[in-house]
Amino acid sequence: MTTAAAAPEPVFLDTNVLIYAAIPAFPLHGEAVLRITELEAAGAPLWISRQTLREYLSALSRPSTYTPPIEMVSLLADIASLLARFPVVEDGPSVTAALVTILAAVPCGGKQVYDVNIVATMTSGGIRRLLTHNVGDFRRFSQWIDIIPLQSGP
Repeated sequence: MTTAAAAPEPVFLDTNVLIYAAIPAFPLHGEAVLRITELEAAGAPLWISRQTLREYLSALSRPSTYTPPIEMVSLLADIASLLARFPVVEDGPSVTAALVTILAAVPCGGKQVYDVNIVATMTSGGIRRLLTHNVGDFRRFSQWIDIIPLQSGP
């Protein structure tokens, strides 16, 4: 009797991973492309959210250390490509309920609320694994998610 292999668990892609994968000038470009490619090859469903799309547009439409502002027409083409490549976990009442639950359990404020919303979106969508470079920002949410660091090692 053969046992069917378990399907790979879905993975949520944090905004920083999407940005690094898209822009060769970023130092972590190669790692981001490699990790996404490895997860896809393993058959892991990769997910994004409307929030990550907004953050992508916000981050890349202003100057950074590695790039000047990218023209919106180019960024909108990127968004179309991301939407064609990855399914979107929708935000709605269940995400808001999860957001309130997590905020009541974990002290957070300011920009950290955006991280909480990613965790709430993941929870609402039944996604437990997060690929991110910002490991420290998400450790406090280990009750709800498992972190896959963009870079392996210490």
